[in-house]
Amino acid sequence: MSSPASQPHFTPEFAATYRDITLARIEQEHPTTRRVIGNVPDNQREYKPEPNSRSAWDLACHVAQSDVWFLNSIADRNFEWTGEPPRPFDTVAGLLKWYEAEFKKAAARVRAMSPQDLLKPVPFFGIMTMPAFLFLQFAQDHTVHHRGQLTTYLRPMGSKVPDIYGGSFDEPFKG
Repeated sequence: MSSPASQPHFTPEFAATYRDITLARIEQEHPTTRRVIGNVPDNQREYKPEPNSRSAWDLACHVAQSDVWFLNSIADRNFEWTGEPPRPFDTVAGLLKWYEAEFKKAAARVRAMSPQDLLKPVPFFGIMTMPAFLFLQFAQDHTVHHRGQLTTYLRPMGSKVPDIYGGSFDEPFKG
């Protein structure tokens, strides 16, 4: 009989520091994500690079709603997905307004978590269970992944690709 793999031991101080560093990084990325979403032209929202792809609108909404959902799920210490939520907006400007307000509230909820709550193990759809604070990196990776997808839609839709990590053709690096 084999013994279970040893799990790392995290201190409350480590969990709080990790939360502060990672949440600050997520908040630093937020304006860039908003700029990518904001560059989706309303008249090109149904653009798909290929029939099996999500539309630009579906992807933009998924990025915004998932960002908020991940942070709230961490704060709730409960990941429940009941499908894409109804959209409380119908334009890119409306999506951005909603995203800005809800993201700030969700980030504040995570920032207010006690170190003990950050350490509580949280199951993720039966796939894995980790301390709540470790899901912050997962949330960031999810956003960057889908933001990258959406970025590849912009130029074919006739829009501009914003400077993300050091310049783009449309917004050259200014050093």
